[in-house]
Parts: sequence; C-alpha cells; structure tokens
Amino acid sequence: MIVVYVLIAVAALWIGGLAFLRKVWFYRDPVREPEQRDGVIVAPADGRVVYIKRVENGHIYAEKLGEKIPLPEITGCESLQKDGWAIGIYMSPLDVHFNYCPLPGTVERIHRVSARVNLPMLDVWEYIKVVWLRKMVDMFARRYHLENERNTIFLDCNGLKLAAVLIADKFVAKIRCYVEEGQKLDYSQKLGFIERGSQVDLVIFSDDVEFEVEINQQVYGGKTVIARLVGALKDDNMIAAG
Repeated sequence: MIVVYVLIAVAALWIGGLAFLRKVWFYRDPVREPEQRDGVIVAPADGRVVYIKRVENGHIYAEKLGEKIPLPEITGCESLQKDGWAIGIYMSPLDVHFNYCPLPGTVERIHRVSARVNLPMLDVWEYIKVVWLRKMVDMFARRYHLENERNTIFLDCNGLKLAAVLIADKFVAKIRCYVEEGQKLDYSQKLGFIERGSQVDLVIFSDDVEFEVEINQQVYGGKTVIARLVGALKDDNMIAAG
C-alpha cells in the first residue's frame, strides 16, 4: 500500500510540474533592459546562438550543403537590401519566449508566411544535446529553417535596416505579433511571442557591425548586446536616439 501511495505522489508531482512549466513558467514575462545603449544591437530573443553568417548579394552560404541559400527563403519575402549579416538564436522551452526590439527604430513592414505543416527543428538526441547538454548543432538551412511558418518584422533604425524573423517549431501553437507597421519602438519593446520551441533570426543589412557573441553562447532577449555599430552608422544612431 505504501508503494502505491508513493507512486501516486510521484505521478501527482510529475503532472503538477508539467502543468507549472506549460501554463506558468513558459509564459513568464521578466522586465528586460539592454546591458548598454547607444550604438549597440541587443538580442531579439532568449536562447543560444546557432549561427552568424555573412549575407552577400541576397544569399547566405551554407557550408554543410555547399550551396548558397537565397535570403527570401529565410525572411519569407524579398528585400531591397542585399548585403550584411544574419544571426540565428534557438529558443528552447526553458527560455523566455517573448521577442524584443534589438535597436530603436520604426516598423517598416510585417510579412507573415503560413505553412501547411511545421517541421521539427531537432530530433530527440539533438534536443537533449542542445537543451540539456548545452552543445549546439548545425541548424542552418535545414528544411524547417526554410519551410516553417514565420513572421518577419522589418525595422528602419535611422537608416539601418533590420529584419527580425520569428520562426515556428513543430509544436508551436501560435506566433503572436505585438507591433504594427509605422509603429516606433525603443530598445527591448516586445515584438511578439512564440509558443514553445522556436527560432529567431536577425538580419542586419550593413557591414558596419562588430559581433560581441559567439556560436553556442546563451543570450537574453532585450538585454544581451550581440553586436556594436561602428563608424558613421554608430554616430547617426546615437544622434537619433538623443
């Protein structure tokens, strides 16, 4: 009889723990402020950096595939800008799932792409490796990265163009968008929310940036400085912010 009671207690704790994680912990909303301001770009999401790649003539080279991936395959639409950098951040179920404005600016355009079926980002072993063992795997240009549902928010930050791409995982219930076209945003204002596991890519249409983070580094949305603006670009954005 004691064994039965123990089993019931363990089951109750397990169910209660899952309910807490799914209904409370997953939706936590901490206050976020950038570590620094003026001339910096902060992370648009919590998670681990899965790639930092150069964008050249509207394409990103995938070493594993040995081919160039057209940028619209990631953003879901064409962009007038063709060169710069892209950084991908994988959000595990343990991360905060709100997404944040990386640099003060104006929402220039929002483009949503639906998908008939969302593909899983990781298999079981990769999930354990990334989420629990904290070891990153190469996730760039996998099928989910190019085919899953996404919501792309284009920002004009005093002439510097950015694109935040919110990408759904297989188990995502909904991508929520909290901004509208023409809206002015400051550092760390919420862009949206993605249910459960997902990924956010940030495309920076400029060469005048220096990254402050590395592959597999944990970052915190609206807080961690991921890159710095250099040269005239930095001065212009500081003047605009002032």
